Amino acid sequence: MPTATRRRLPLSLILSYVLDWIIIVLIAVAGALFTLTTPNHHPFSPTDPSIAYPYVVKEKVSTSTLVLVALVAPGIITALVCLIFAPGRVASREMPTSLIWRRKLWEWNTAWMGLGLALATAFMITDGMKNLFGKPRPDLLARCDPDMANLQKYIVGGFGTATSGGLLVSWQICRQTNLSILNDGFASFPSGHSSFSWAGLTYLSLFLCSKFAIAIPYLVPSAYRSSMPRPISGDRLSDTPLNHPKNPPQPTSPIPLSQIMRSQAAAPPTYLLIIAFIPIGAAIYISSTRWSDFFHHGFDIIFGSLMGFLLAWGSFRWYHAPIRRGAGWAWGPRSLEKAWGIGMGVQGYASESEWKRGDEDLENGVRRTDGQIGADDGVEV
Repeated sequence: MPTATRRRLPLSLILSYVLDWIIIVLIAVAGALFTLTTPNHHPFSPTDPSIAYPYVVKEKVSTSTLVLVALVAPGIITALVCLIFAPGRVASREMPTSLIWRRKLWEWNTAWMGLGLALATAFMITDGMKNLFGKPRPDLLARCDPDMANLQKYIVGGFGTATSGGLLVSWQICRQTNLSILNDGFASFPSGHSSFSWAGLTYLSLFLCSKFAIAIPYLVPSAYRSSMPRPISGDRLSDTPLNHPKNPPQPTSPIPLSQIMRSQAAAPPTYLLIIAFIPIGAAIYISSTRWSDFFHHGFDIIFGSLMGFLLAWGSFRWYHAPIRRGAGWAWGPRSLEKAWGIGMGVQGYASESEWKRGDEDLENGVRRTDGQIGADDGVEV
């Protein structure tokens, strides 16, 4: 194998990714600052049964447990997968150890960047919305301990009487002296446990599906359009007529299209599907406890779960290639000339650059197979 001309990553490119990490941390810090802010206190009815549930002191899933399950566990699992399984079958015995470790570390970096982005964004948006809306929790009245003897002093709206209901009062009616417990009673929407758990655990599920090729079987168009024998008439691969000028007569194959297609894909082992579903099952359980512990209304949980799911999907796709077509790889690093952004008229942040071509000859040690990506395809760092 030829001797490799090794080049270091340009400092400018490294700093651009350091900035990405700083921004992710700042997003999380913004979320933490929101938790220290007093939320809005939405008026409520002291006779509303939907906020008259008991106050549960010992919740089934505490905040510390949530962090362990949705942040620490995915962080450890993604790191181990990258360090143990990357770069996978794409590497041959002749592939230099230095290149293997560069790929492992790049996959690890992108795995944590995506996870950090999903969780930090979910944390910031959730706590910001809690403060903005100030929606009463289902256990607000138990937290509040309203001063019903002086009800008239705190009426701010509504119609009716103290016994018939329909009156709205301000939060000043509460006799609760612990402001932390009281303010938390106005943080129902959206559910933070739901958004945080679905963000971290959905990301983990997508990551595992990507790395272990857990996806619904599909056909790669180029695989059967260009390399497969042409099927018999009446069972064509495309809508282009056989007598079309752009489709000259070709030898026909006695093999029907259905036979050609079915040999191009197969279902993954079912146990892999179970592995991918475990994080989703954990997120479902965590969300359900917010209902059974009377911390959130149903819509709060559904909205938080959906928000976490979407943030996880967006963060995963921000750093990783599509699950079915990406062969388990993360996107490659930005090119040097586009490390800090691009203007109009330029497509994409990846391109051939001098530092990428430095290890071009290392590809002689990489086994290229269908659906796998070599260093020159954008996974080299």
